[in-house]
Amino acid sequence: MQSIQEVMTPNPVTFSAAAPITDAARAMRDSGVGDVLVERDGVVCGIVTDRDIVVRVVAEDCDLNLVSLGDICTGTLVALSPTDSVEDAVRLMRTEALRRLPVCDDGHPVGIVSLGDLAVERDPGSVLADISAARPTS
Repeated sequence: MQSIQEVMTPNPVTFSAAAPITDAARAMRDSGVGDVLVERDGVVCGIVTDRDIVVRVVAEDCDLNLVSLGDICTGTLVALSPTDSVEDAVRLMRTEALRRLPVCDDGHPVGIVSLGDLAVERDPGSVLADISAARPTS
């Protein structure tokens, strides 16, 4: 049985909950990723996606300089450990309707696994796998 550690993207982008969303948006752009993990006291407490920024901040006409990641991060964090199986990830994504799952070891972020990562691994001929394997565009 394949573990998440074998398919996850290591070294996820992380920010403090007090960090401004503009810092996270720039990091997403510069790293070619669609999410950042949010930490409080060195422990992952949430995740913010590019869609979260658009829907929860831009569409609400909030002042971008006054909103922190802690203000908009997903509050109830569903995470995996590096030793969990790929099947565990598939089950969680399906039951919780999630596209990304942080991978944490004792609350500390070590990776992230996305729906695209699983598609590349389990269905490499799929359109999602092709898109996920492609280089990000700017």
